[in-house]
Amino acid sequence: MLLIAGLGNPGAKYQGNRHNIGFMAVDAIHRRHSFSPWTKKFRAEIAEGELGGQKVLLIKPQTFMNLSGESVGEAMRFYKLEPSDLVVIYDELDLTAGKVRLKTGGGHGGHNGIKSIDAHCGREYRRLRLGIGHPGVKELVQNHVLGDFAKVDRDWLEPLFDALADNADMLVRGEDSQLMNKIALALGGKAEEPAPKPEKKTLAKSHIHQARNHNQPRMPESGPMAEMLKRMFGKKDD
Repeated sequence: MLLIAGLGNPGAKYQGNRHNIGFMAVDAIHRRHSFSPWTKKFRAEIAEGELGGQKVLLIKPQTFMNLSGESVGEAMRFYKLEPSDLVVIYDELDLTAGKVRLKTGGGHGGHNGIKSIDAHCGREYRRLRLGIGHPGVKELVQNHVLGDFAKVDRDWLEPLFDALADNADMLVRGEDSQLMNKIALALGGKAEEPAPKPEKKTLAKSHIHQARNHNQPRMPESGPMAEMLKRMFGKKDD
């Protein structure tokens, strides 16, 4: 089973907050695929379904952001899951709005929800970070993350959620780079090309070796010069 957790705060008050983009992303996956209705368990809203032929549990912790790990940890222990079976989707201040990154492990970057997940679930899980941009100064961060998305943000939010929902089976198959490319293209960016393989370097020959082999003249086999060379370099008993 793969557990996909979207992070956010429960209640209508926080529904449109930037901090709730994880909830929004999981809701988009739920709408697009054949998941069960949302039910309450593990101090969360959960829904079961399949993606790419594998059982998937969607979970939205209702413990408030800072205690997200308590809820997700309960679900993981119940299903006997490892950190490698977990994908967490959440907001990222240090990515510009609409940028997305997916990686396994790493630090919490000051995100209290991720601090809690790390504490209760381990750290080697996949983290799908959805950029919400930074307000520019630390003093404005709280109002920024707990503020609602603006209407203009729909221009990138809708294609982001559509691309994620359409290609959610890639999360199951571990096709992380392919998923990132799908999302980048949906947002008008360019797919990332794989890094070229380094060319094999030919070891440089020493100048002595080059001098010995480069345009080396053929030694005469007959005539006066051949006789002289034979006397100079031939065996002593010649």
